[in-house]
Amino acid sequence: MSYQSPDILPHKVLIYDTTLRDGTQMEGINFSLEDKLRITKRLDHLGVHYIEGGWPGSNPKDIRFFEEMKNIKLTSARLTAFGSTRRARIDVDKDPNIQALLAAQTGTICIFGKTWDMHVKEALNIFLEENLDLIRESVAFLKKHNKEVIYDAEHFFDGYKSNQRYALSTLETAVEAGADTIVLCDTNGGSMPHEIESAIAVVKKVIKIPLGIHSHNDSDMAVANTISAVKMGCCHVQGTINGYGERCGNANLCSIIPNLKLKLGIDCISDEQLKSIAEVSRYVSELANMVPQTHQPFVGASAFAHKGGIHVSGVKKNPLTYEHILPELVGNSRRILISELAGQSSILHKAEECKIDLSKDTEDVKKILKKVKELEDAGYQFEGADASFELLMRKTVGDYRPFFTLKGFRIIVEKKEDEKDEKGEKGEILSEATIKVEVDDEVEYTVAEGDGPVDALDKALRKALEGFYPILKGIHLTDYKVRVLDAKDGTAARVRVLIESSDINETWGTVGVSENLIEASYQALRDSIEYVLYRKNSCSGV
Repeated sequence: MSYQSPDILPHKVLIYDTTLRDGTQMEGINFSLEDKLRITKRLDHLGVHYIEGGWPGSNPKDIRFFEEMKNIKLTSARLTAFGSTRRARIDVDKDPNIQALLAAQTGTICIFGKTWDMHVKEALNIFLEENLDLIRESVAFLKKHNKEVIYDAEHFFDGYKSNQRYALSTLETAVEAGADTIVLCDTNGGSMPHEIESAIAVVKKVIKIPLGIHSHNDSDMAVANTISAVKMGCCHVQGTINGYGERCGNANLCSIIPNLKLKLGIDCISDEQLKSIAEVSRYVSELANMVPQTHQPFVGASAFAHKGGIHVSGVKKNPLTYEHILPELVGNSRRILISELAGQSSILHKAEECKIDLSKDTEDVKKILKKVKELEDAGYQFEGADASFELLMRKTVGDYRPFFTLKGFRIIVEKKEDEKDEKGEKGEILSEATIKVEVDDEVEYTVAEGDGPVDALDKALRKALEGFYPILKGIHLTDYKVRVLDAKDGTAARVRVLIESSDINETWGTVGVSENLIEASYQALRDSIEYVLYRKNSCSGV
């Protein structure tokens, strides 16, 4: 149901993405020039209205980015260059930062200025009136060059609490100089929604041009503060994909955009564009080399994942029983997780997904449910191992034949302390796996080396089977996780191995558990190969 408050809510909100500038300040993120160009195109396709490409006066990469963007036409977004007001004691037309902004040749420029009197006195070490001159002259100079000027009032809410009259005077100065939009920034991320709302109510009495909001997440309030600002009439929203940003991050556009559109009924991007937001979230995570936030609202892999049997039964009857929106609206999908909490509804749902014929209250369902509970008690986990669970179901109902039989394997790990590698370093470790398998009464005996014992085993197993099943040449191990289950048992503890494998079309997970790491790894590797062989052979009718 949409929130209704027509007297305050804006009819349209403009989305300003600062992933390429503010988002890169997050620890661990460093986009290449090519990354920035690719993300810019994807954000343009998403339908955001502004893409802040960077600060051209701060580093060579951003200068090159804006040069490259001169040859790339965006379909919906306005490329924006970011910078500061002129520096103290430098004429505006001679300030290198201002000149770099103009050289970027973007139609829109966003500059920030000081709002908090403490910052003016201690960070800039100038008089309060002099700071107003910096703001006035910088905005006016950029307007003379026919630029759309967005003025970011840095630390506005902290400045407002410290010296309300002065904070407001900085906004008024920017407006008088010709700014097109005033953005109120919660730069330290310490404000609460009620503080945001009360301050904006006062600002609206003196500022009559469009207002925007820029929130940081240090109090875990960035999205809430942004929504509160919009409710108070702000029609310009700044944020980043996945909430990337310095310290605790920025306001997360992957939550803000669906909330604006689906909960408040505000026009910001189209319905079709909204369906791509989950994919954009994953795409930016991949280029940022950051692990996707599984539990992120709307776009996370677990956002519509159901584990409890009652929940599964409910969503099968009506998704609204345990979902606040349909996952398809944001390009996500519903997932039913299998665990010791699963009921018959969960088993039946997964069987339906895998096209396995099961009916409620049958002996096969009861056997599968009993087996899952026993295995999870022993340390198995099927939430990230759908392929292993599908094999378990098929073996239980008799819908499976083995594609190979393991006759045995041996792994040798050797450390040659007295030899040196090509870098002159001692102590190279070599891993070699020997494996014997049987396929249709034919025995294959293979040896392979690897970077470690599991890698060697994986290569040996695939090498032994590829002659019989060439399709395995296109399968790759993409992730490998180990968890110790009984730490108190020390080196004798059981371990759980989760493996992710993929081909050009699909990704699947498998699991193994044992007191021996190699045995657990083999179980997961075996399931991965058995799964793909069953799937491919079933599709081909073999």
